[in-house]
Amino acid sequence: MGDLLLARHGETEWSRSGRHTGRTDLPLTAHGEEQARSLAPLLAGRDFALVLTSPLERARRTAELAGLTGAEPEPDLREWDYGAYEGVTTATIRRTRPDWDLWTDGVPPGPELPGESPDAVGARADRVLARAARSLDDGDVMLVAHGHLLRVLTARRLGLSAAYGRLFRLETGTLSRLSLEHGRPVIAEWNTRGRPGQDAGRLGMP
Repeated sequence: MGDLLLARHGETEWSRSGRHTGRTDLPLTAHGEEQARSLAPLLAGRDFALVLTSPLERARRTAELAGLTGAEPEPDLREWDYGAYEGVTTATIRRTRPDWDLWTDGVPPGPELPGESPDAVGARADRVLARAARSLDDGDVMLVAHGHLLRVLTARRLGLSAAYGRLFRLETGTLSRLSLEHGRPVIAEWNTRGRPGQDAGRLGMP
């Protein structure tokens, strides 16, 4: 049984400033591209039975710069639809909703984006996990996507509700690994960073 590897895309202008970035298709910053390249040594020598990316540019470019080949776009890996809160920071939202919490309250619909509840994102994550499960018997599976989506997916892989994604802070340009221990899903590594310009050790190896 293979491991499930997760990569959050590199930095964008909005991730740097804390703005909620769902369907807005932003490119990586120069630093974000550097972060993506730094993942390549962590993945060196590892073969994947399946590589999936979000269809958004920031994820696809991260996969490319990390040296991943044969990646397939998976629509269910797109980021949370933030509805009316697209492009808005949590601090701004809490000026009028001081107790607002994405993980329990979700988002209101916007003029163009309908928004999603935690459970709706969880349903998408479940579909991705079901697709990944069909390849895990053949080896590792790599997913390149977004912070909140991957946090929800991690919660669902561990048998938790989508809202428990709040427990798993995930940084830009990092790799994480979900594995099995005694047949049960576990977090084996989390928020592993490569070191730009250096030969980092392979993820999951000494």
